[in-house]
Amino acid sequence: MNATNRIPTHPGDVLKEEIESRNISQKKFAEILSVPYTQLNEILNGKRPVTTDFALMVEAALGINPEMLINMQNRYNMAVARQKPSLIGRLNSIRRACALMA
Repeated sequence: MNATNRIPTHPGDVLKEEIESRNISQKKFAEILSVPYTQLNEILNGKRPVTTDFALMVEAALGINPEMLINMQNRYNMAVARQKPSLIGRLNSIRRACALMA
């Protein structure tokens, strides 16, 4: 994969590094946020998205800008979607159909 096709960083990676640098365990951070440990762990490992509610909770806990986390999540989502073979095929079909109308 070349640099133009690189998947952007999932915001969970940034959060994982941040709580580790602050010496906060995932279990303790989950308790602070009042979310299940499994939910937090999945976010930190890029298996679950950062939602707006979660981003606001992180801001309250760590002072991290929630818009930055949501923008990171959006870029990640778009990059992943652009690599889905079924979506690529569908988008190409739509482009061909629209080109014929022009």
